[in-house]
Amino acid sequence: MSVNAAPTIIQLHGLTKHFGNIMALQDVSLDVPLGITGLLGPNGAGKSTLIKILLGLVRPSSGSGMVEGRDVLREGKAIRASVGFMPEDDCYIPGISGVEMVHFAACLNGYASLESLRRAHEVLDFCGTEEERYRAVDTYSTGMRQKLKFAQALVHDPSLLILDEPTSGLDPDERQIMLGRIQGLSRKAGMSVLICTHILPDVQQICDYAVVLVDGQVRRVDSIENLNRPASPSLHLRIVGDEQKYCQVLREAGIGVTTDSSGRLVVSNPDGDLAGQLWSLAHHSQVGIRSLTPARTSLDDVFIQAMQEGGPGDDNA
Repeated sequence: MSVNAAPTIIQLHGLTKHFGNIMALQDVSLDVPLGITGLLGPNGAGKSTLIKILLGLVRPSSGSGMVEGRDVLREGKAIRASVGFMPEDDCYIPGISGVEMVHFAACLNGYASLESLRRAHEVLDFCGTEEERYRAVDTYSTGMRQKLKFAQALVHDPSLLILDEPTSGLDPDERQIMLGRIQGLSRKAGMSVLICTHILPDVQQICDYAVVLVDGQVRRVDSIENLNRPASPSLHLRIVGDEQKYCQVLREAGIGVTTDSSGRLVVSNPDGDLAGQLWSLAHHSQVGIRSLTPARTSLDDVFIQAMQEGGPGDDNA
């Protein structure tokens, strides 16, 4: 599955992974474009297994894959050297300070000690750690440890970032700052980013594309714009006046109308000038239109629909 003809940074073909009798991934074929892509799926969907295969840490049972032009089967070490990875779980050495931890990560990437220290301070400045960098990581809050892991992923200036739950444990303000940093790295520095997260608003806010993985299978892959686009032309409508009467007039005119969870009217009509009809019928019904906006399908709805669909071998799919 691919997203239009955009240049890609990850290409996967028929990836399957078994752990004994457990099927973790099943025939995953996927092209991930440059930019920011959200990797979504419920627990047990195979997201962690897919990330480990991308990093060359787990060998697939069958299939092939390329990350930045490198083969995941044969060039895992080179992939890990060029990709920045932020794991979900904490990973630090007890008793070590934040700056020492990032310095160590830079040294592991082959930089000399002095250059590693320079890079560590530079990236910690970017991540907003301030004087906390000199404290032992053991004393850090969850949010501070998230910043530290992010800094470690960035210290060698990768062209691809793989971030596993990057905003987990952050308060609302810090979450927005983290999302802004990720978006800035993509827009200004040209980094591509793959974000594995359960927080759908994060994906909606900064991602260009989304992949939905369910039961080890890719159920959705598309741009956020296309995923948000409703199946048929629809508008969200709020009115002032007799709503019941207005809805009846719309239905008599052949216009479909429902009410969403926020109390807005959702109207659709595949034929004709829908907005013009709404204004005309509102005048006829003596109601006022307070707001009229294009309808959007939420990522929540996309995710739930993908969850409910069967896989390739399901007769109900």
